[in-house]
Amino acid sequence: MSSHVDFLSDGSPVFWGEISPCEHIAQFYDTDAVFLDTLSGFIGGGLIAGESTIIIATVPHLEALEQRLDHAGVDVARAMVEGRYIAMDAQAALSKFIVNEWPDDHLFAEFVTELIARAQKKGRRVRAFGEMVALLWAQGDIAATIRLERLWHEICKSQNFSLLCAYPKTGCTQDASESIAEICATHTRII
Repeated sequence: MSSHVDFLSDGSPVFWGEISPCEHIAQFYDTDAVFLDTLSGFIGGGLIAGESTIIIATVPHLEALEQRLDHAGVDVARAMVEGRYIAMDAQAALSKFIVNEWPDDHLFAEFVTELIARAQKKGRRVRAFGEMVALLWAQGDIAATIRLERLWHEICKSQNFSLLCAYPKTGCTQDASESIAEICATHTRII
């Protein structure tokens, strides 16, 4: 496996090999390149460690992530077949539990619990990435974003998995410092 990029210690601000199972991390980024570096480290590190991964992202980000992982020598196709790489379009995911422009607690819990159960087969640890919050945030729906983050946080603790969320800094639609403070309050670590 020497052809693999060492995602466990790739120089990113978080050492992905040492995140706890209930870690809820938020990243604020300026460019897609910075975001994709973090995401590929988080997901690639999990796959190389034998963990399962859930990626709920925009289609362009899903495609870019798979290209980066493939380029780094990670066998994404094999991970998909093994059920360790579960990818889903973020907009389609939102449609499963947003009711009247608000996250429905029960529908969200069902949606995420089913994904986690699929990923935890064979007793694997799970890492999840969710870009749905960034879509809501970019639309200016801060209250729904904060509610969704709180729902993620509750399930993260009860289902014992690591979660990464990411927000483009350009997505601030109100006072940036107030928005970021609200988002930070719902996470255990900030990048």
